Order: sequence, then structure tokens, then C-alpha cells
Amino acid sequence: MIFVTLGTQDKSFHRLLEKIEKQIETGMIQDKVIVQAGNTKFQSKHMEILDFIPMDTFQQYIKDADYVITHGGVGSIVDALKENKKVIAVPRKKEYKEHTNDHQEQIIHEFASDKYIIGINSVDELDAAIKKVEKFKPKKYQSNNKKFIKVISDYIEQENHIGWYNKYREVISYLVFGGLTTVINIVAFYIMDLMGINTYVNNTIAWIASVIFAYVTNKLFVFESKTTTRKELVREVSSFFAARIFSYVVDMVGMYLFVSVMMTNKIFAKIVMNVVVIVINYVFSKLFIFQSNGKKEISK
Repeated sequence: MIFVTLGTQDKSFHRLLEKIEKQIETGMIQDKVIVQAGNTKFQSKHMEILDFIPMDTFQQYIKDADYVITHGGVGSIVDALKENKKVIAVPRKKEYKEHTNDHQEQIIHEFASDKYIIGINSVDELDAAIKKVEKFKPKKYQSNNKKFIKVISDYIEQENHIGWYNKYREVISYLVFGGLTTVINIVAFYIMDLMGINTYVNNTIAWIASVIFAYVTNKLFVFESKTTTRKELVREVSSFFAARIFSYVVDMVGMYLFVSVMMTNKIFAKIVMNVVVIVINYVFSKLFIFQSNGKKEISK
């Protein structure tokens, strides 16, 4: 049996499972394959896919495995080495949005250079690694090795920072670009107000400028949405603008109440309504507009 572990990263490692699936179909792999996939969603005809499993079950799968294929996480590699298992390690890559950096390449290199594991740099090298694994004789792992203590310590420290960032990245990015959107909206409104343009015409022009900026930044940097067909793009754009039209109506009603009814300062009213609109827009973007595209990306 081959045990594959992708860890508990919040990003997909779809490429590795796709490669293993092809190897099974071509006969390169003939053993049973069990996968701890974590957040990687993959429909397999040949592998047993498990999302998250208890630690004792995880360790039992390692013990039962002939060898382990893993991502470049320190914990996954060390767990397999402690059971004296042969390990093939494949790094998650930043360029494929499988990780926030390429630190796993360094980790795998450190273990592989001392003959503890078979380390590869790309899923395309997996065929050669599997051919090599039967005759591979790994060096016995020593947990008190100073070199690895430093590597692991550095990794844990970095992962703590990365874990915090990953947890809040989307919200942080949204607030940053939402803030910039607000600046564009308010500055445009202020300039046109100085020009004596009607408040509601002014508000509409400011809205159009800010919503175009918001769509581009939300798509590329906040939700990292990928649309592969024109139909998907049209659906996404139309949904985004429909949601923004709704929040625009809320904005206009709020401006009317603040300015015309309560006689509040126009700039103060604009700032308050922008905060309200930012919250509404985030909810729509997160739950209805970009969410489905993210799911398609990891399940295709």
C-alpha cells in the first residue's frame, strides 16, 4: 500500500494527485493508494481519498504503507521517517498557488541531500522516483541532528507567520483594496463636489469609477478568481455589478437620509456609507460571486 499525505494546508495540491492518478492508469503504480488529501478536492476512480483523519489513524496508515509520498511539510516527512519508511517528497509551489512561498523546496533538499528521502522538484519527476524507491535505502533518521533541528525550527517559525497570514489574508487584502476603493470614491466625489456637480450625479460617477477598480482588484488579488470560459467571465462580471448596484442603492438611500433628511455633512455621510457598503460588498463577493469559481478550480 502507498500512503499519500498532503498535510493540512489551506491550499490545494491537485497536481500531485492528478499525476498519481495517471500513474495508476498507465500501470506505473499497481498498489493500493490511500490519500490524506486535506483541503485538496479530487475525484478519483482509483485512489481512496480521505480529507482529514485522526492522528492515530494517520500514523497507522504510515506504518502499514510500503512507502509514503508526501508534500514537503516537515511534519509529514518526519512522521514517515520515524517509522523507518521510504519517502518520496514533492514540494508545493508558489507559482501554482499551492503555498505562499517555495520553502518546501529547501526542506526537501535538506532531507534528500543527506539521503533520508527521495526528493524531487516537480511532479514530472515522480515516475523516476517510483522506479528508484524499491532499491532506495534511506539513512536512519536521528531527531537530535542539529542541522534538522535548525531547519525545523526555522520552518515552524515561518509557518506560524504564514499560518496567521493565510488565515486572514483574504480579509486583509479585501480591507486594503476596499480602503483604496473608498479613497477613489471619496476623492472623486470631493473633486466633483468642488466643481459644483449635483450630489447624486456626483455620487453615481464616483461609484462607477470605484466599482471598476473594485472588480479588477477583487478578482486578481483578493479572491484570486480564475475564469476559463467566456460564460464564466460574463457570469462573474454580471454578478459583481448586480451586487454593486444593490449596494449602490443602499448608498444612495443612505446619502439621502444623511444629507437631505438629517442635514449631515456630505463628506461625513459619504465616509459612513462607504463603511456600510464595504461590508455588504464583501459578503456578496465571498458568498456568491467568487466562491463558486474557487471551487471549480480545485475540483476540475
